Amino acid sequence: MVQTEIGQTTHIEYGLSPELPVFLDSRTYDEELPLSVDLHEALEVGIVLSGAQERHWQGFTCIAQPGDVWLCGSWEPHGFRALPLRSQHVALFFLPGYVGDEMFGGRSWLTPFAVPPGQRPRIDSAEKRELVLALGDEFLREYQRDLPDWETGVRLDLLKVLFALCRGWTPPSAPSAVPHVRPASLARILPALRLVHARPVRRVSLAEAAAACCLSRARFSLVFRATMGLAFGQFCLRARLAAAADLLLNTQLPVEAIAAETGFWDASHLHRSFVRGYGATPACYRQQGQFVQAPRPPDMTEAPGPERFGRISKGSPGP
Repeated sequence: MVQTEIGQTTHIEYGLSPELPVFLDSRTYDEELPLSVDLHEALEVGIVLSGAQERHWQGFTCIAQPGDVWLCGSWEPHGFRALPLRSQHVALFFLPGYVGDEMFGGRSWLTPFAVPPGQRPRIDSAEKRELVLALGDEFLREYQRDLPDWETGVRLDLLKVLFALCRGWTPPSAPSAVPHVRPASLARILPALRLVHARPVRRVSLAEAAAACCLSRARFSLVFRATMGLAFGQFCLRARLAAAADLLLNTQLPVEAIAAETGFWDASHLHRSFVRGYGATPACYRQQGQFVQAPRPPDMTEAPGPERFGRISKGSPGP
């Protein structure tokens, strides 16, 4: 695993390849930590095994408890913070081809990754929660024993987790927009994703991104939106906002300088975009990141729906 800094936001490479398509990480936290922000090419599926964690995406925050599952898409800015309760989790980072072309209820397993975080499926019953906890323990056993073909055993358990998560779930918004998401679609747009995250503060044009993927602009736009759940321009803005958020909390630069550093026209442009993306002004966001205790968002077992909280700070690297 190699950790680097891109626009001050932690970027983690897990050394994945077709020969080693999955990386498993398990950590235990005995104390509350500051939030960490990262992004990576790999898809991520995580399970809270004990305690509680605060999981963050742009515009959505929730408290994850034992048996809860979180999803992070390729190059999706996200973060987490372990809460005072002793917290343990297990997380899998994998290439899309690792799972293959499996379908759940007529939809690809990738579909939940292509909808906004607040609309993704959640564990909604005690029976599912018990199953997911057992599968989380099985992930650890398969990985720690290092048995022959452990990657296949982990893949089968991962499919069970995704099936439990997606069983009975229907995308709550624009379901027709993401019915044909395939791992091959994600592979086709990865050159554009890498182009953006090689330097997220640089403006990448639609034409430049399409050319990197050897697609026409129209075809690239269609494939990108279907796969990522948002337009390419919105994705670029998301990456720049993540860089701005990290600079707000980890430097003393004035907002005007951060706006210039992250490709916004001026402080007002950053202000408007930041409020839409994080639900807080840059000044409030910076102030909120200076203290530990804050109003708690609802946990993942409550009624679904996006909850704006807009508070991410950087600490020790995490999944």
